[in-house]
Amino acid sequence: MTLKQLEAFYWAATCASFAVAADRLHLSVSSLSKRIVELEEALGHALFDRTGHRAVLTAAGERLVPQARDLLAAADAIRTTMDARHDLAGRCRFGVGELSALTWLPGLIGRVRQAHPALALEPYVDIGQVLERRVADGELDFAVVAGRSSRSGIVSVPAGQAHFVWVGAPRVVGAATTLTPELLQRCPLVTLPEGAGTHRVLEPWLDHLGQNEQRLSCNNWGAIVGMLIEGTGIGVLPRQWAVQLQAQGSLRILASDPEPAALSYSVQYRRDDTRTLVQKMREQVLASLDFNAACRIP
Repeated sequence: MTLKQLEAFYWAATCASFAVAADRLHLSVSSLSKRIVELEEALGHALFDRTGHRAVLTAAGERLVPQARDLLAAADAIRTTMDARHDLAGRCRFGVGELSALTWLPGLIGRVRQAHPALALEPYVDIGQVLERRVADGELDFAVVAGRSSRSGIVSVPAGQAHFVWVGAPRVVGAATTLTPELLQRCPLVTLPEGAGTHRVLEPWLDHLGQNEQRLSCNNWGAIVGMLIEGTGIGVLPRQWAVQLQAQGSLRILASDPEPAALSYSVQYRRDDTRTLVQKMREQVLASLDFNAACRIP
């Protein structure tokens, strides 16, 4: 029995599929399966039932999962203790929303590359709902997502807030400087799709005034900015972007009562993932996250 065999078993048991586990360990699926078979032979027990279309854990496999997790965590702790420099190496896949990618993510990349040059970073950009699922499935090491996860297997560590304001093109809102129910009913709402964190900002406000059925959803902030400038409708933007665009004369900030609520973000990772990599990257994110960083408006 080897640590590599236990590692192959553990990730195969806790990821969405053997393919995800193999990719995480930089192995082919056949190599991953070979290590698991070798472990089964060494232990004298089948760990997966392969009679169906998808392998599932046997009773012996279920018993081994927590033991394998503890052994792998202990091995990771030993490696960290023996490395005086505490450098991270290998590959780290993590997820962020587009707002993060356009503000503080470049700073995080530079910070981590300087501190841990042997660590290859692979950021993945998508809406929070997708990122949370990919963390749970084992496809991502962690993600920075709006809100807290409702999944019991995911830890959510508060990381910071983003602030938003209502905006519209001057030719659309006319002389208005305040968002009114009439303006909201008259103008289409341009917004990110459901599953994005900004819906937590919008929905309480819309419920307060009455639902607007005129909605144009897009999964790209740059496109949303372009549509708002073009006069397609009104929407919310991060405060820093709105200030920049208002200074250019492209959009006007609209006061509102209530103001859009601040959107809280958290670092989310699997509760059973106790690797030093996740801990140190969480620290780097907490030191880097700043939605007031210079906005790289596409």
